[in-house]
Amino acid sequence: MFAAYAARIDRDQPLNGLELGERPAPDVRPGWTTVNVKAASLNHHDLWSLRGVGITDDSLPMILGCDAAGVDADGNEVVLHSVIGQTGHGVGPAEKPSILTERYQGTFAEQVTVPAWNVLPKPKELSFEEAACLPTAWLTAYRMLFTNAGVRPGDSVLVQGAGGGVATAAIVLGAAAGLRVFATSRDEAKRKRALELGAEAVFASGERLPRRVDAVIETVGAATWSHSVKSLRPGGSLVISGATSGYTPKSGELNRIFFLELKIVGSTMGSKEELASLLSFCAAKGIRPVIDSTLPLDRAREGFSKMAEGELFGKVVLTV
Repeated sequence: MFAAYAARIDRDQPLNGLELGERPAPDVRPGWTTVNVKAASLNHHDLWSLRGVGITDDSLPMILGCDAAGVDADGNEVVLHSVIGQTGHGVGPAEKPSILTERYQGTFAEQVTVPAWNVLPKPKELSFEEAACLPTAWLTAYRMLFTNAGVRPGDSVLVQGAGGGVATAAIVLGAAAGLRVFATSRDEAKRKRALELGAEAVFASGERLPRRVDAVIETVGAATWSHSVKSLRPGGSLVISGATSGYTPKSGELNRIFFLELKIVGSTMGSKEELASLLSFCAAKGIRPVIDSTLPLDRAREGFSKMAEGELFGKVVLTV
């Protein structure tokens, strides 16, 4: 079957390790099911995999891709939850949870196999392309907002780095849930798009806000960390799920964190139950994931290049 896969690891030039070509069809294993992929979306996780984060040379070649929507063996339209082994289904109780492509072949292929527990019905209101955007970036944003930040309608949230997959999802989901959403970006066009998606106000990166917020959604990392901490009200929450600009900020702002009793919460992915709630939320409220571009699988390299260069707003989707 045709697939996009990591053939080698290159920490400095990750796209050098990306190959497109034929790979073996997935093996049948007890408790697992094979899904014919209709659409799959890119995540920064895929670039990190090409850099060797989460996988090693002895696991190569590895088909990339965490997210997918497709049709199962019984003809059902489905969405995949990409955390394998979260409850032990299909892998046994001793195996630690992992994201697809860390241990098992991913979704950038004509077929993918996952534990049957990891398959959810696709709402009829969502296309395959839209549904394929939800299991990683949008689920991460959902968990950050409604589980780990604990915000409620009327609360204020700052979303750093409008344009990225998680940040875009947080803007759309937050606005739909009645939050007052502020967003930042270095790019004027991305700030304008954030307003169109429901942000109450937008700011250049690092610009002082008119008021302190209840929570910050942080995926940028070192470049925005100080601004995120300074933007919180006393007792507010900073929820972080990524660090695309680096892991080590110039200042940890520890004095502000303890003096203002701020909460720093790490967040990774989300549960199957949260994904089910996200799917229901999108279907009921007419929420649609923001798609930057849709490409056939054989043009996956173009999508990876867009993501690596930051030249996107929303998700890149690959169709099969």
